[in-house]
Amino acid sequence: MADTAAKSLGRVLARQGILIAFVIFMLGFALWNPRFIAVDNVFGVVRSSAILGIMALGVTFVVIGGNLDLSVGSMLSFSAIVVLDLHENPAFGPALAIPAMFAMTLCLGAINGYLIGYLRLNSLIVTLGMLSAIHGLTLTYSGGQNMDIANQGATWFGVFGRGSALGIPIPVLLFAGLAALLGILLARTPFGRKVYAVGGNGTAATFSGIPRARVVFLTYLISAFCVATAGLIQASRTMGAQNTVGQGMELEVLAAVILGGASLLGGSGTVFKTVIGVLILGFIQNGLLLAGLQFYVQFVVTWIIIILAVWLDIATKRGKLWSPIA
Repeated sequence: MADTAAKSLGRVLARQGILIAFVIFMLGFALWNPRFIAVDNVFGVVRSSAILGIMALGVTFVVIGGNLDLSVGSMLSFSAIVVLDLHENPAFGPALAIPAMFAMTLCLGAINGYLIGYLRLNSLIVTLGMLSAIHGLTLTYSGGQNMDIANQGATWFGVFGRGSALGIPIPVLLFAGLAALLGILLARTPFGRKVYAVGGNGTAATFSGIPRARVVFLTYLISAFCVATAGLIQASRTMGAQNTVGQGMELEVLAAVILGGASLLGGSGTVFKTVIGVLILGFIQNGLLLAGLQFYVQFVVTWIIIILAVWLDIATKRGKLWSPIA
């Protein structure tokens, strides 16, 4: 009886551990500081997490497909700089700058997808190289200069980062809308099932008739699209951007995806749990600030979260917390 109960508890923790952890975490911080669950604080955290969350939605597809994308931080910087520069170009303006930026960012995602999907190159090496290459491309494009919108009051461009509808910030609505659409795409469509199959066992998926290369290619396009959306929000919110605005965000994005239960080995994860992972990271950072700790402490906390999430992921796969070899 005890063994059965323990196994049942283990299965529940494996499937819903992230939700249980989120509830316990929220209750703990709320008891410690009632300001933590104030409506304005909660909305502030969700709004500030929208950019990271939108990027994490796309990376979720990549990770479930059995790959990594470490280029998203540099890609965010590129998309923000490009859309701001084209906005200030009289030949473009905001109406043409936005689709042009999306097209250029999707081209970067297509390069990742082609090298990893069709040429079968290692995703870690390719995207690590692209991180550096895109950063160099951004600096070359901007001439090393930051970008700003000169006449901010005469453009509607700020609506994506500063606007609201029905009292809800536009970034939150975009985050929620993309999460819903991509969640349906991943969980309810043949393409989503193919992503899981390719990530679970790429060789078996290929022999089953699934076009592995095309599926991987499309996951990187989805990731690039999400980065472009996040870049648009980032540029719109500040009406300007530094060349390094996305530097280091790739690790936060990966931490959120892993924390949400997506396995680094591929084949498992959900969009909904990635959203929970993003919110946990956001509320942890907020809680640390409310505790009076300096912002840079969150970098150490992020590292600890990544280590614990990967450890628990591997432990779930092998059914033991400790390696049998050790």
